[in-house]
Amino acid sequence: MPRARERVCLHDGLKLDLNLLARRGFIRPGAKSGPTGIRWSSIYWNQELTSGVITADMSGNHEGWLGLQLGNLEQWITLVAQPRPFGGRQWYFTCPVLNRSVSVLWRPPGARDFRSRQAWGRQVAYASQFIDRINRAHLGKSRIKRRLIADLDPDEWDLLPKPKWMRWSTYNRYVEQYDKYEAFVKYGCAAALARLLGKNLV
Repeated sequence: MPRARERVCLHDGLKLDLNLLARRGFIRPGAKSGPTGIRWSSIYWNQELTSGVITADMSGNHEGWLGLQLGNLEQWITLVAQPRPFGGRQWYFTCPVLNRSVSVLWRPPGARDFRSRQAWGRQVAYASQFIDRINRAHLGKSRIKRRLIADLDPDEWDLLPKPKWMRWSTYNRYVEQYDKYEAFVKYGCAAALARLLGKNLV
C-alpha cells in the first residue's frame, strides 16, 4: 500500500542534477557558461513547471559557483571540484544548509531555495513512496525516457534510441530495466483485471 501523503513530494518540485546539467550543456567544467535558459517539466506528464536562467563558473581548479534566477528568486550555489582516484576532477554542489558535497539539489513545492535531500529532512519524501507498485513501474519507465530524451519527441517513441554521448553498456542496462518495468505493468494490470473479474491469473 502506498503511504498517505503526510510529507511533500520532492518530485512535485524542482531538481538540479549537476551531472545532467553538464551532459546537456548548461554548464561546462573548466569554463564559464551562461546565462542560459532552463526549464523544468513534470515527471508525470510533459507539462512545464517553471523556467529560469542559469549561469556558472567552473573555470577554477578547486571551486566555482552556479547562479539561478527563477522569477524573483535568485540563488548562488558554491561548486567544489574533488580529485578522482584515477585522475581528473569531479564537480559537486555544496549544500547551502549542510555544507556537504552533493550531486543533486531539490526545491520542493512551496520552498524558496534549493538544498540537498538530507537538508529537507522528514519534510519531504520521494515520489515512489506515495504510489503503488504498478504506478511505480510507470514512473520508472518515464524516468528512463526522460534520461534518454535529448531533443526527441517522447510521444513518437516507446523506448528512445541511444544518445550519442551514452555508452552502449549503459544504454543496454536502461533497456533491460525498461523491459522489466514494462513486463510488470502488463502483468500487474492483467492481475488487477483478473481480480476485478473474480478469476485467477495463471
